[in-house]
Amino acid sequence: MIAVTNPEILPLLHPLIGQLATAILSQWENYLDLSPFELPEGLGYVEGRLEGEKLIIENRCYQTPQFRKMHLELAKLGNGLDILHCVMFPRPEYPLPMFGCDIVSGKAGISAAIVDLSPTSGDKTLSSAYNEALAALPGADFAQARDLPPWGHIFSEYCLFIRPETAAEERQFLQRVTDFLTIHCKCAKESQPLSGEEARIYLQGQRDYCSQQQKNDKTRRVLEKAFGWEWAERYMTGVLFDLPD
Repeated sequence: MIAVTNPEILPLLHPLIGQLATAILSQWENYLDLSPFELPEGLGYVEGRLEGEKLIIENRCYQTPQFRKMHLELAKLGNGLDILHCVMFPRPEYPLPMFGCDIVSGKAGISAAIVDLSPTSGDKTLSSAYNEALAALPGADFAQARDLPPWGHIFSEYCLFIRPETAAEERQFLQRVTDFLTIHCKCAKESQPLSGEEARIYLQGQRDYCSQQQKNDKTRRVLEKAFGWEWAERYMTGVLFDLPD
């Protein structure tokens, strides 16, 4: 059984973040053949200070035959900000979308929750296997939808970006993330590697996704204030959204 995180950190995070971290790692362990993924030196666990408050960032990374990197980041800033960030990066030879999930929680509760399976194909659409499985999921009803960022064209039509207002909506979001992961892991295990030009198309799709995500100014500003520009650039391009070779 994979340990979720440092036991001193987990109880301090918003309960939904702890539940999501547990669900993500459980799905990975149940469906995929995990092996460790080595992060750049000194970037697995990081502590800093931002405007007088302690910032903790903890990263867990794995790889599988289908995924070059599966990254789960948990972060806490003082008593005012909790973050979960998760991305599954396919190996370029596999025709798979990008699974991504983020939660941001402040003193007033969760301000943003997003999950998606973002296409990397040449026509920026999901395969029929994904479309059929996602379309068959029960309808999701949330009171407050969030607007996607300017670079949000990378997301699929199934992208869910909300601000949950009740405990019931939080549970519904948790279930939707679990459903997306189940579909993704099952499709990944059944997928066959590509070669030649087809593989290069999916490689470019993943590069486009990572390049757009690197434009997230909010994340970059927080990291720059806490650790400086050079460190933030290294973290954004080497840990959060590294470009595949």
